[in-house]
Amino acid sequence: MMLPLYRSVTTVGGPLIRLYLARRMARGKEDPDRFDERLGRPSRPRPDGPLVWVHAASVGESISMLPLVARLRRDRPAMGVLMTTGTVTSARILEDRLPDGAVHQYVPVDRRSYVRRFLDHWRPDLVLWAESEFWPNLVCEPAGRGIPLVLVNGRISPRSFAGWRRLPRSIARLLAGFALCLGQTEADAERLTVLGAPRAKCVGNLKFAAAPLPADGAELEALGAAMDGRPRWLAASTHAGEEEAAGRVHARLAADRPDLLTIVVPRHAERGGAVAAALAHSGLAVARRAAGQPVAAGTQVYVADTMGELGLFYRLADVVFIGKSLLASGGQNPLEPAHLDCAIVHGPDMSNFEDIARRMAAADASETVADEAALAAAVGRLLDDPAACRRRARAARDFAAAESGVLDATLDELAPYLDQAAGGARP
Repeated sequence: MMLPLYRSVTTVGGPLIRLYLARRMARGKEDPDRFDERLGRPSRPRPDGPLVWVHAASVGESISMLPLVARLRRDRPAMGVLMTTGTVTSARILEDRLPDGAVHQYVPVDRRSYVRRFLDHWRPDLVLWAESEFWPNLVCEPAGRGIPLVLVNGRISPRSFAGWRRLPRSIARLLAGFALCLGQTEADAERLTVLGAPRAKCVGNLKFAAAPLPADGAELEALGAAMDGRPRWLAASTHAGEEEAAGRVHARLAADRPDLLTIVVPRHAERGGAVAAALAHSGLAVARRAAGQPVAAGTQVYVADTMGELGLFYRLADVVFIGKSLLASGGQNPLEPAHLDCAIVHGPDMSNFEDIARRMAAADASETVADEAALAAAVGRLLDDPAACRRRARAARDFAAAESGVLDATLDELAPYLDQAAGGARP
């Protein structure tokens, strides 16, 4: 009952959907230059030959799929790749990181006419769906055309699992469209099976296959020189309230370390002005990267509110706090700093990376802090004990490298579907 009702509502609700999108555009959450893509109107021609459509919702999912896309282009150069995402931030990042032969489009909003227009143009031979975004029309329309769908790096959190259990027929029908579901963990694969996936298994988490975040060499040298000799720590991918907490942690630590530098990278760069203003209002000397303000001798907090530079700041800070884990919920990807020799600290809620965070803690590759005071104590200990900091960072790097074979295992599972797509056959 729920799926037919949903599809009917999205069919007749075109004006309301357009109003919703207009409001998103006014808030900077839609790309005005490419808005037609959200309505299923392409801005690029379809490449000749077989085409794989890879969908990833946002930044984290798209980064985890990039190694897979790169291998597809390397190993199967005759096969084109279309990658879709739904956010402006992810589109900007993919502009620089997609390999040759792969194109990006915004995913159409989940209205049947938009999805059909998108499929009529792109005519994908295979769909690879990342993680957990089950939009009914975007799943059912390709399946109805006989296009195979594979869920890659699927994630079903305990909360999502409980929610879907209240809609068993709807989720079973959606999952029935997937020929194969590859879960991030054995628990994800088990939940997918319980919810109705015809075939689910786990071969590992593709987030382990992601390359270290890039950094501009000249910027790294210049900032390194500006920060040289100063103890420093990074609050990475922070959300509302966590920047102010980082400012108070700085004030605590700076009482004994007057040359301390705190680097804050907000998860959403557009918040940079408000973040810098709030920190300055608390009495801290703040420099803001997006405004071109340098790190001076008197700078206490550096707000790095630019796009795609997190890898630069992971390389500049030995001690890293993972945002969205202290005052927000879910956490951000701890493998990114782990690849770059960082000693990692995070708050109590890492539910978006529950399995990884649990295993990292068991390997002494990270530390969980309960609150702001505990965060200040943990950062202070690591700043004062370089040997302990190096041990934590080494454990994190070893942990991040432990599942380097996951990409090969995933491609082995995808091989039959890729072969069928390359031959133009539909299973």
